[in-house]
Amino acid sequence: MTDPVDDLIRYLGEARSAMLWKLDGLDDYSVRRPMTPTGTNLLGLVKHLSAGELTYFARAFDRPTGDLAFLETFDPWENEDMWARADEPRAEIVDRYRRIAAHTDRILRELPPETVGTVAHWPAGRDTATLHHLAVRMIGETHRHAGQADVLREGLDGAAGHRSDESNLPSDDAAWWERYVGTVEAAARAAGR
Repeated sequence: MTDPVDDLIRYLGEARSAMLWKLDGLDDYSVRRPMTPTGTNLLGLVKHLSAGELTYFARAFDRPTGDLAFLETFDPWENEDMWARADEPRAEIVDRYRRIAAHTDRILRELPPETVGTVAHWPAGRDTATLHHLAVRMIGETHRHAGQADVLREGLDGAAGHRSDESNLPSDDAAWWERYVGTVEAAARAAGR
């Protein structure tokens, strides 16, 4: 049996690592470019997750960090946390995310899971949640965005998989994948008839 807090930190950490790995080896344009009709992009996802952790942990539990001022540099209701301006260095965004992650992990270790925090942008009367609830929410949010990053990265250069050291894919052979995609396509066409 593992400690429940260790589980929360481990699963959140795995999602963060997957998210950052999707940036590796790409140039600044590739990590910033909009890749969906709604503008989803890799570096914007990292920026957004930074804001989420600050909001759900540092701010909600009044655990200040020097990065808290970051939340005042954009308007989330205008989606400004979902993309990086040209004057925002990529390294700064990634380093900030790592610092915020370390701060969140400290909060998770220092406060009991049942500690109640206040999420400022939630409606009054429904604006409180436990640290455990917000950790589970952030794990889900981070994995959701890491999944988006998986698809974006595969579309950019074909890089796919769970982690840099363990792809979790059944094959790395291009011919195998061509046959597999052909099988999936044939099944879709047959079902569509």
